[in-house]
Amino acid sequence: MSRKVSKVFQQSGVIPYRLQNGSLEVLLITTRNRQNWVVPKGGVIDGMSPAISAAKEAWEEAGVVGQVYTHELDTYKYRKKGKKYEVKMFLLSVETVLEDYPEVGQRQRQWLDINKAIRRVKKPSIKRILKDFLEPN
Repeated sequence: MSRKVSKVFQQSGVIPYRLQNGSLEVLLITTRNRQNWVVPKGGVIDGMSPAISAAKEAWEEAGVVGQVYTHELDTYKYRKKGKKYEVKMFLLSVETVLEDYPEVGQRQRQWLDINKAIRRVKKPSIKRILKDFLEPN
């Protein structure tokens, strides 16, 4: 009796944040179809750590560059088109916001107070991670 072992694809993502006038803001981006607000994430690139790979996704998808913290913030899992994914999440302290970046015409981006960001995000796992960032245990 053998069981099929399904592959879990490894991804990493970041919560881009900054302090603006003394208040914490996070950057949300839309999915490519512009239906939902999310945070930057993507497949872990061979030869890169999950944290560095996530920082690269932040540049490609959101046009932000900064200090990525290598301590994993949290993880979540999801399924898409029959595949399983596990996403390791990291914090990215944004230092530079670029106007020209690879996916500039494919997504919208918006800086929001973290409480507004929590309300705007639909995916429960991202909501939970944002809440934990706001109020760590």
